[in-house]
Amino acid sequence: MTIDDVIRRIGEIGIVPVVRASTIDEAMRAVQAICAGGIPVVEITMTVPNAMSVIREVAQQYEGKVLIGAGTVTTAEQAELCIRAGAEFLVSPGLATSVLSVAQTCAKLAIPGALTPTELMNAHDHGARLVKIFPCGNVGGAKYLRSLKAPFPNASLIPTGGVNAANAGEFIAAGAFALGVGADLVDTAALRAGNLEKITSGARELAQAVASARAALPEKKAL
Repeated sequence: MTIDDVIRRIGEIGIVPVVRASTIDEAMRAVQAICAGGIPVVEITMTVPNAMSVIREVAQQYEGKVLIGAGTVTTAEQAELCIRAGAEFLVSPGLATSVLSVAQTCAKLAIPGALTPTELMNAHDHGARLVKIFPCGNVGGAKYLRSLKAPFPNASLIPTGGVNAANAGEFIAAGAFALGVGADLVDTAALRAGNLEKITSGARELAQAVASARAALPEKKAL
């Protein structure tokens, strides 16, 4: 997929589930549950043991059906390995210019993290087209995102941290391009207990919340 294809797909889906798990099997079960809930995109973080193996297995098992990303990518080496394993996009908690450089060389999308206006400007200066706002929930949530969008109305932002089905609509109304959702969707206790239905139903609820919020947005008038 091209970078434009990946950006368009993330925008269409509107949700980037962040998968953190303690084993490969748990991670694969999480992917299965998320997809069953109607969200065909996953971000496998580097904190998952043998994360490259998980990315490779998901890429092979869900080829053409699921958009696969790698999360918590902080070094050029990780970026290269993730791309070779099959990741279509890379996500970082902060601005890692080496990751952006590798992604640009490989014609893949890199989504750096930022929090302040200065960090957002710096990310844009380094060519970032999508930017993760993290940890958004800790600094005001949707209200903070709305304030950040005021001076940067054309920025495509993905708030992450504290995002869930209950407040998804507020983030969409505040101008979020998509939502990054971690523990509020991929429940660790449910995973370990084998209760995949809890994650699947949570994915459905989240997808519906995003769809409803987008449908309620005022239509942009053509110039």
